[in-house]
Amino acid sequence: MEAAIKIFKALSDETRLRIYLLLLQGELCVCELVNILNMEQSRISHSVRILKEAGLVVNRRQGKWIIYAVNPEIENNKIIQSLKNELKLPEQDLKNITKSKKEKIREKFKCN
Repeated sequence: MEAAIKIFKALSDETRLRIYLLLLQGELCVCELVNILNMEQSRISHSVRILKEAGLVVNRRQGKWIIYAVNPEIENNKIIQSLKNELKLPEQDLKNITKSKKEKIREKFKCN
């Protein structure tokens, strides 16, 4: 039950939920999330940290970047499966993620 409570708490914030839904689309770094969500880096980093502490997100280093992804060990969780089936990204987030990929934001801003 403790794991479920952590998941619900982590995803109870709109920003964290949007970040998680974006990461379901594929790996992203903080600078890409900043660009997609049009929010401050500190807010994004704080939200990603909470998602990571809840076990929802993992990260890896790729050169100077820290890349975040959905934790593959939790993808089969029933809560996560329901989330994936029921919730969709806002249309603007979908447009922004496509634009971010086309513009190669990670390389453009040399973010980490």
